[in-house]
Amino acid sequence: MKDGGRLAAAIEVLTEVETRHRPVQVALKEWGAAHRFAGSGDRTVIGNLVFDALRNKASLTARMRDSAPRGLILATYCVSWNKGIDTLSEVLAQDHHAPEPLSEAETGCLTGDVHDLTPAQQADLPDWLWPHFHEVFGDSAVEEARALATRAPVDLRTNTLKSDRDKVLKRLAHTGAVATATSPMGIRIEAKPGQARMPHVQAEEGYRKGWFDLQDEASQLVSVLAGAKPGEQVLDYCAGGGGKTLAFAAAMQNKGQLYAYDADRLRLAPIHERLQRAGVRNVQVRDPASAGLDDLVGQMDLVFIDAPCTGTGVWRRRPDSKWKLSEKALEDRIQDQRNVLESASRYVKKGGRLAYATCSVLAAENQAQADWFMENNPSFHSVSALESWQRLLPGAQVPRHASDRGDLLLTPASTGTDGFFIALFQRTD
Repeated sequence: MKDGGRLAAAIEVLTEVETRHRPVQVALKEWGAAHRFAGSGDRTVIGNLVFDALRNKASLTARMRDSAPRGLILATYCVSWNKGIDTLSEVLAQDHHAPEPLSEAETGCLTGDVHDLTPAQQADLPDWLWPHFHEVFGDSAVEEARALATRAPVDLRTNTLKSDRDKVLKRLAHTGAVATATSPMGIRIEAKPGQARMPHVQAEEGYRKGWFDLQDEASQLVSVLAGAKPGEQVLDYCAGGGGKTLAFAAAMQNKGQLYAYDADRLRLAPIHERLQRAGVRNVQVRDPASAGLDDLVGQMDLVFIDAPCTGTGVWRRRPDSKWKLSEKALEDRIQDQRNVLESASRYVKKGGRLAYATCSVLAAENQAQADWFMENNPSFHSVSALESWQRLLPGAQVPRHASDRGDLLLTPASTGTDGFFIALFQRTD
């Protein structure tokens, strides 16, 4: 396919996403199944166009004075990808599969300056979310939100049960992989611009052999800060697909007992294959349909909660979710988080630890929830995640966003990671 046909396809996919509220990955997969002639390179470019249009939807809408998919895709190609108006006009003229040529109004929008953007448009945020970002980040709110509108790297975690980082880096040298800045077991392949394609690391021999797994550096770091140790009893209460379960198992050197639980059994489904590939032997998967947790009450050295949240910290990877999020959804997540905190805390033994984490950057889901838990659970006291960072990650740059209590917020702009929050507690009686 030529770029003209790719632009038309991207407009078609984005229209499907916007009008029928389809998840982007589903819409892209269905388009590919219906257009078998499109190769993997074509599908990559089409996907990049759609995702980048969604990442920058507010600012591109302001530029085009319209939120129609056509304008967003053309502006992505012309402006975000720096192709320029001449290249875009030529592409539209030379390919009979291309969209209609530019109108005079579209040309003016694409070549003119954009003035008087609202803070939300500058930040590429839904209007209602701007106050939430300003509450957390103040004068750096636009910078922080813009970083969440960029492409994410591919981050990998070395599985120390089977390999070491130097070995994995050597095997992945052809991908441009480098050691992460902070995580001692992390590996990163930086995001590529425009039409470029990222390597398919799950096809690598090292992945199949369990030498590494996919996990963002922020997720790796909160796993480190939780401090799971060999021989301990650990409960990963919202285990999902098992990324942090695998990280805990490696930190525990397969010693002690690790329980993986999630209220949604479908989210747990991938964990079994991942555990086998990683060589993990100290995990019991507790399926809520067949096994409860009553026997674990008051027995755990560590309970880790990766709480259900709005996912604002992972917008780089799921930009469509930014525009689907609603105030009602935020309210629901806040209640879910409180329920999870109350439930999970029952399993912590005296002297044991509770770690609360979200992949959100919103204060209502993070700092406010930590405050609420402290106010309502006098048997727990706060433990400084900042001090744990300095102890467990010596020499690492201290995160910019730390509360007076030492709770930490990681962000793309400040730590080069996904957005992640962590607060630590210890049970005193």
